[in-house]
Amino acid sequence: MRISVMFEGQEGLDWDGWLALALASEAAGLEGLFRSDHYGPIHLEGKPVGALDAWGTLAALAARTERLRLGTLVSPTTFRPASVLAKSVVTVDHISGGRVELGIGPGWFESEHAAYGFSFKTAPERFDEFERQLEEISRQWTDADDVWPKPVQQPHPPIIVGGRAKPRSVRAAVRFADEYNTVTPSVDDARERCAVVKRAAEGAGREPLTFSMLIGCAIGRDEAEARDRLRAWTDFTTLGGPPQLVGAVEQVAEKLSAYEAVGVERAMLQHLVPDDVDMVAVLGELVRAVAG
Repeated sequence: MRISVMFEGQEGLDWDGWLALALASEAAGLEGLFRSDHYGPIHLEGKPVGALDAWGTLAALAARTERLRLGTLVSPTTFRPASVLAKSVVTVDHISGGRVELGIGPGWFESEHAAYGFSFKTAPERFDEFERQLEEISRQWTDADDVWPKPVQQPHPPIIVGGRAKPRSVRAAVRFADEYNTVTPSVDDARERCAVVKRAAEGAGREPLTFSMLIGCAIGRDEAEARDRLRAWTDFTTLGGPPQLVGAVEQVAEKLSAYEAVGVERAMLQHLVPDDVDMVAVLGELVRAVAG
């Protein structure tokens, strides 16, 4: 199983914090660094914290890293016109030498749209725009003879679409994406969702999509350290309950093997507490435990 880390940048992460986390992620041997693309806080809503722009941050990190893959989980299509998003991704692809991935979705967090003047519209309208942008971004990266430069990665950077395997997200993923990412599944959820995506790809006559998951974690070198990290997680946020992967490295590696057995090929481990750089090193130990 491939392992990346995902940071919630909207909870007040500044540039020094981003750089420390990225360099630690690369040193730890993680495959990639993904970040949320929000403008305002979610877990710390109402407090005077916010986010540096996702694609501006990734461009800067691309220039400061050498191996780490970089991307969003996910960029809302309510924030940017398709051409702006496509150009931002291509820019990071060139700066990084071909290490960028685009996670893309229709947007969901209404209060940040109100705060920043983005039109929120209805859920069906947001999904319509999401599908339109997927088509236009794919066109600009591949077939548009008047849009340059093209991405470094050919035919284009990997596109990630996600959800809980509901019909519309699966249909969009099968048409445009390389990977389907599901959110906080149980092992049974992952088995069922993976099967839905696999059947849809087969029905469309295309190759299988990579199946991945975004899942929260509080991991320690031993159980006591894991409990400390779980306490830090629950002190940081009351939203959504505790993370699903809690324990010492060996315990979490065993849990990940159960997910891998039902079809999960890649795990994006959600790291919620922004000043805990040391847990990134622990995630590196997890990478080696899973590989071993």
